[in-house]
Amino acid sequence: MADGEVFVIDRVITRPGCARRFVDTYLAEYAPGARERGMKLRDVLVSPPIWFDESAERVNTVTITWTLPNAQAWWQMTWKGRPDPALGEWWTKVGDLVVERSRSFAAASADVDGLCDV
Repeated sequence: MADGEVFVIDRVITRPGCARRFVDTYLAEYAPGARERGMKLRDVLVSPPIWFDESAERVNTVTITWTLPNAQAWWQMTWKGRPDPALGEWWTKVGDLVVERSRSFAAASADVDGLCDV
């Protein structure tokens, strides 16, 4: 049985002066759908820990971590999200706030063997 918590990590580099607006928009508009797909918000981290304004010409990296209870929940989340055109549309809508983004998945090292047993 595939046991162990799965982490979904969104890493977003925001345009100068846009980090706070991105975080607010993400939490208000993206997060509700993520919760409907079974994800639980763990952290929203801003690096460096300062809200830069546009005049600073410096970017923030926003790291948002979600959890899913196991591999099956990860697959279910994936199956719900991939065919949903609203997700791509949302990322297009906030494109003016974002320089670069990535998503990765992880688990605690002690859980990897169990997660591989599918």
